[in-house]
Order: sequence, then C-alpha cells, then structure tokens
Amino acid sequence: MKFDDMDKEMRVYEKSLDQFILPDMYIAARLDGRSFTRLTKEICRFEAPFDIRFRDLMIETVKALMESGFRIVYGYTESDEISLLFHPDDNTFGRKVRKINTTLAGEASAAFSLALGRTATFDCRVIPLPSIKRVEDYFAWRQEDAHRNSLNAWCYWTLRKEGLNLNEATAALESQSISAKNELLFQRGINFNDLPTWQKRGIGIYYRNTVKDGFNPVAQQAVTTTRRELVADYELPIGEEYRNFVTRFLSEKQ
Repeated sequence: MKFDDMDKEMRVYEKSLDQFILPDMYIAARLDGRSFTRLTKEICRFEAPFDIRFRDLMIETVKALMESGFRIVYGYTESDEISLLFHPDDNTFGRKVRKINTTLAGEASAAFSLALGRTATFDCRVIPLPSIKRVEDYFAWRQEDAHRNSLNAWCYWTLRKEGLNLNEATAALESQSISAKNELLFQRGINFNDLPTWQKRGIGIYYRNTVKDGFNPVAQQAVTTTRRELVADYELPIGEEYRNFVTRFLSEKQ
C-alpha cells in the first residue's frame, strides 16, 4: 500500500473521537493539579492552609497559559485549580477539544515544574458555555467553590495543628454548617471575614494597559509609553459585581 493511501486510511481512526467547540459557543477551560495534596504538603511542605510561595507559582502558571498562543482574556486561580476564559473569536486549532486540552495541560505542567524545580502535572478539560449568562455562572460557581474550600481548609488545618489526625479532623467537620465552621475559627481567635481576600475569593489575572516613564535618547527628552501587561488581582469583587467584572473581558479588544 502506498504511504499516501495508508495515511488517509489511518487518519480516520486518529480523528474518530475528535470533538470541536461550535463557533457560537463561549469557551472556558479548567485545569487541576495532579496529586497536589501530596506535592504541597508532603514533598514541598508548603505552609497550610495557604502559602504565598504556592500562590505565586499558580499565578505565574496562569500568566504562562495566557501567553501560550490562545486568545485568553481572563484567568482565575484558587487552590491548585485554574480557570481560563477565551475570547469569543478564538479559533486556535480550529477549536478542537483534544488539541486545546493537551496543549494547555502541557503548558501548565511545564511552566509550574520549571518554576518549582521539580516535576508537577496538570489535567485540563474544555467547557463549552452557550451564553454570557452561563459564563457568569461558571466563574461565580468557581469563586463560591473557592470560598467553601477556604473555610474548610482553615478549619481542617487549625484542628490538625491542635493535634488531631487526618481522620479526627475530617470527622469533626463532617456535616458542620458554615456558621458552625466560622464559630470554630472564631473561638480560636480567627475571624474568617478578616482573612486575606485572595484566600477566600481566589485571584484574577488579566491584561491591563500601564503607563511607563522612559527616555528618548535621540530626542533627548522624557517620554511615556503605554504597555499591555498581565496583572494579578488579589481583591476580586463578589456577587453581581464579579459577574459583570468577568464578562466585560469578552467585549474588550485583545
């Protein structure tokens, strides 16, 4: 069999499970660290429940993803999770799910591993969203998940530091209400409402135009230039304000 004939025949099998995101669908992607509990608590021994070093590694990973060739307008991270919002006109890889998933997972794994100095991996799933309302819902959902995870983490690690083992701390928090968990912390001198905003709501990463002072050596005069750079926002809003905050990136020129 000629190679061209064989190539055409075998490509059918290779493409048999391919999926594409339809042109009128919005695209989000979510990445999660693989076995990051062991990595962060046992191997690297990051501070629990939150460590600024780990936070900054996640931020740098999001920035690397947003500069990886896709038209990503907003990135969000909480814990070992990353969510990305694509520009509506993004057509990278023809919106092929397999290519988006593998490329983003590979980029995230490489960026995080290089920054950390040891191997770490991420998985990725593409999430098609049919409307701006669903885009708002998705990011509001992830922020609420961040809030719940933060409260649980603070309670769990507070109990662990008091001497409870994994099973005892888990059992102590089982079926406890949000108010009960807040009270558990308050009785130990921790007001959950006063903790850093980024720990409770996550961190947003997006492009912003900034003005820089410079000097023109030819004209021998001071000049200002506008640069587009990625910034991390540690004070994200909540509720309807956050919904509007996220979706405004869909209409901005990128």
